[in-house]
Amino acid sequence: MNLTLISLEIGVALLGVLVLLAGLWTPPNRQHLLGFCTALGLTIVLALLVKQGVAVDPITDSSGGFVLDGLAVFFKALFLLAGILVTLLTMGFSNRLRTAGAEVYALNCFALCGMLFAASANSFVMLFVSIELITITFYVLTSLQSHRLRSLEAGVKYLILGAAASAIMVFGIALIYGSAHTLQFNFIANGLAAGHMKQLLLFQLGALLLLAGLAFKIAAVPFQVWAPDVYQGAPTPVTAFLAIGSKAAGFVLLLRVLYTAFQVQPDGPRLLEPAALLSLMAAATILFGSLCALRQRNLKRLLGYASIASAGYALLGIVALNERGAAAVLVYLAGYLFAIVAAFTVISILTPDDEDEDLSILAELHQRSPMMAVTLTLAVASLAGIPPLAGFIGKFLLLRAVIEPTATFPWLVSVALLGVVASLYYYFGIIREIFWGTGQWWTEKKPESARIKLADSQVVVLLICLLGMLVLGLYPQPLLELATDAVQVLKLAN
Repeated sequence: MNLTLISLEIGVALLGVLVLLAGLWTPPNRQHLLGFCTALGLTIVLALLVKQGVAVDPITDSSGGFVLDGLAVFFKALFLLAGILVTLLTMGFSNRLRTAGAEVYALNCFALCGMLFAASANSFVMLFVSIELITITFYVLTSLQSHRLRSLEAGVKYLILGAAASAIMVFGIALIYGSAHTLQFNFIANGLAAGHMKQLLLFQLGALLLLAGLAFKIAAVPFQVWAPDVYQGAPTPVTAFLAIGSKAAGFVLLLRVLYTAFQVQPDGPRLLEPAALLSLMAAATILFGSLCALRQRNLKRLLGYASIASAGYALLGIVALNERGAAAVLVYLAGYLFAIVAAFTVISILTPDDEDEDLSILAELHQRSPMMAVTLTLAVASLAGIPPLAGFIGKFLLLRAVIEPTATFPWLVSVALLGVVASLYYYFGIIREIFWGTGQWWTEKKPESARIKLADSQVVVLLICLLGMLVLGLYPQPLLELATDAVQVLKLAN
């Protein structure tokens, strides 16, 4: 392994170790400074990455399991930005965890390290190691609030279901290896193209099990049952990181596996036909997430179901089997990052005890904190796909990709539009509570009216998210060009 090639991953891992060690000598009342140091360190790593640009020529290590190309650079930048925002969010939350803040920052770094490796995975060994590093770290992060029964319950559910999904994925990888006799994506693609795959049925079964394991990571139907409970029970910053980091890692691995290892093309050899399966999965995921969110009053649970629907929308770009669809997935995830982090930041501030997460806590928010009210309003509008915000651009590009002549499932557009209509109801229910909510109507308690004072780190997160949603919505062309350049390595049809 070329250590220079994985210098960013080594830097993030060392940062986590240093923060963990520094926490041993840092007084509890100064643990928040470690969060500042972590965010600063990740910002430096991000700056070094940006210097490379997404147009970097693909570089593969000697083993062939790790590749640095435009797609990897794009997702690494996305993961690092998410890690910085979540670290800043955690700084205002760490006092509720009843544990050393250094542990949280270090675990965030370790999860981020797994995401960086996932972005460059070029073999099934690297795929499994990276995704398990992410998942095992989130097992711990989810149950960090051990004094809360709900947090422990979420951790146990995620552990059991995650272990089952990992077992399915490992079995799928074993079947693929048994039929292809290699674990490297490029060699598998060459074998498929040359027609050397003798045990095709075994290979197809392994591919199906592998896709099932990856579907669990992105919370796609029928592997979505963990998401609402884990989102509700996990600490709010962990939920935010899980919603964007783990989900984006699942999608970059899906892109790598389908378009690099399996060489899925609309006009390619019919050794694998995942488009029909993925289209049904996308439709079911959109409908399930959207319909289940309609009756939710718990904010984190509502966003959990909405996150399931979001996975369905992102799957539309993969179903399209073309370059525009793959680029649309990247644009959608970039816009989703700012919206979801903004929403969970507001929830984190409004729920000091992480117990009362009912929609009624948003009542009078426009008077208590105009900045939070505007940010949350724009965040849910972006998630709903309202122009001129980043979420609208992402959904528009995904729908356009499905309508393309090369896409064979135009009926998905009707399902997606139905999901958008449903999302308008539950997302604008949040906006209604912000400006016209009357508090808990089933009690005589009036809504809070005291002004909310924000910490500096929280203000920074909200401002970055506001700027991201507006800039990407009003000026999407630079991001679209970056995404288009990033997916060139997948060699998809135009």
